[in-house]
Amino acid sequence: VGPSDASPDEGVVEDLPLIDEKAVEQLTEGLISHYLPDLQRSKSALQELTQNQVVLLETLEQEISKFKECNSILDINALFSEAKHYHNKLVNIRNEMMMLHEKTSKLKVSGRN
Repeated sequence: VGPSDASPDEGVVEDLPLIDEKAVEQLTEGLISHYLPDLQRSKSALQELTQNQVVLLETLEQEISKFKECNSILDINALFSEAKHYHNKLVNIRNEMMMLHEKTSKLKVSGRN
């Protein structure tokens, strides 16, 4: 068995220094105490932002519904204008028919004489 037959992991465990559990715990606590306040501030800022977005979305939905109501009112106004236009046409047709009826009645009377 030559040097190329040896396992690449062989001897690694012996090369690692002994890990001091207390040092790891203290380093972890230091790291957390360094970053945790910023992370907590970021979390509260994100929560506030999310709440503000919810309020904004609700306000936008209310405004959109107001615009929809305005469009409905405009549509109704257009329908009333159109109805008035056709009513005027009907009145004119009725007047024309009455005039034609009078003329035909006069023609009948004058035709009998």
